[in-house]
Amino acid sequence: MPRVVPETEAGEPDSKLTSGHRPPPTVSPVTETTPPHPKVPFGSGRPRSPEFRLAADALAGLRQDLFHDAFAYRPLPPLGPDSRFVRRRSGRLREYAAWTPHAVVVFFGVLAMWITLFRSGASTAAALICGLLVLAPVLLTLVRPAGAFWLSLAGCTVTGMVTGGDWVSGIWTPGGFFSHLVVLTVVALRTRPRTAAWMWALTGAYGVFDASLFGQVYDQDDIAQMMFLSALILLVVAVRHVRKEAALEVTAQQTVTEHERSRRTLLEERTTIARELHDVVAHHMSVVAIQAEAAPYRVENPPPELEKAFVTIRENAVAALTELRRVLGVVRAEDYEAPDAPQPTLADLDRLLANVREAGLTVDKAVTGAVRELPQGVELSAYRIVQEALSNTLRHAPGASARVEVSYVLGGLGLRVVNGPPPAPSLLKPSPGAGHGITGMRERVTMLDGEMTAARTTEGGYEVAVFLPVAAPAAEPEGGA
Repeated sequence: MPRVVPETEAGEPDSKLTSGHRPPPTVSPVTETTPPHPKVPFGSGRPRSPEFRLAADALAGLRQDLFHDAFAYRPLPPLGPDSRFVRRRSGRLREYAAWTPHAVVVFFGVLAMWITLFRSGASTAAALICGLLVLAPVLLTLVRPAGAFWLSLAGCTVTGMVTGGDWVSGIWTPGGFFSHLVVLTVVALRTRPRTAAWMWALTGAYGVFDASLFGQVYDQDDIAQMMFLSALILLVVAVRHVRKEAALEVTAQQTVTEHERSRRTLLEERTTIARELHDVVAHHMSVVAIQAEAAPYRVENPPPELEKAFVTIRENAVAALTELRRVLGVVRAEDYEAPDAPQPTLADLDRLLANVREAGLTVDKAVTGAVRELPQGVELSAYRIVQEALSNTLRHAPGASARVEVSYVLGGLGLRVVNGPPPAPSLLKPSPGAGHGITGMRERVTMLDGEMTAARTTEGGYEVAVFLPVAAPAAEPEGGA
């Protein structure tokens, strides 16, 4: 425990010090302090009973529904164009139909005011004040529903005090009675069933309090009428809320089901396409690979050039099958993960050129600029563009020569593939291709925000020019590692 210092030792002079006697020096021991225990609220450590938790939740709901931001601005929106009541109207009437709920509320408010003016039995000024008191809560439900309920209770109290409350079998005036029922209905429609239950309970408590406030004999029939009618109205409103929420839940479930059905149909279509593609293309490519492998053994003493040509055909067929399997995997399933096989880059361009040279195309390559490593997407797209351009040359201009130019420039990569005119244009047969090669190249370039031109040359050949932008690497700060 901490050492308590006497008052004389802390600051005031002692009698021993004034008399010349010096006290012996004292060695203060090491003070050991105990950390303070956290203060626990009373009763917080005990387990709560279900009744206590139920009451606490109920009070929290009451505070949330009718006390928290009671006068917050929540305007009643007009009916949407999808509303059944609005859809049935046309022209100018359709515009006015969207404000029908507001007109109905104003009508009932004016009706409550009329009942108060002509059945209050008070003077003209007092009747006018009471009419405004029963009209204001009804109109307030359009913008501040929770505040309108409290204003209705206060207005009914003042109206009962002004009119005396002795002419209508109890403390509720006819106008206040009708106005409060309208307020309960509108607020219940704009909120949730729990709020309606709280308003009903508070209305009953208000009736008991107001009866004692007027100093009259407690009239059970008067309170019973209000509680019965309000309970009946709020019950209908609560049933409407529950039915509406159930309809929304069913609609949401139907939307999810429709989405799953569409997704299943899409997967089935993908599977069908993949199956047909496999049956048609993969079968023929496999036959090509097998025949290319067996062809040299069918010829006695085949020349080396022929054997090399068959080897090239087989390698191309096997590579096409590999690419086809990858594409089929993507088509068959959405969550397909492509194999970790390396994608071709510009470093594999020489192998591509050697392949097309063996197919009979004379092609040259020129590289300008400082060769550097580019992003994988740019490398792959550049390789595919050159591959497609050379394939088009083989297909549309057999026997022509081609040239591939690769330019590493500041800010990007430039590609130019140009071929000369075919030696004998009159002997060319129409290509069986569908014309998707140029479109595929443009899609790749557009994906990378690049530029592309493809047109015939003045010599009768064809030229494809592409520029793929590449962001410059960030400059390394001085002194950085």
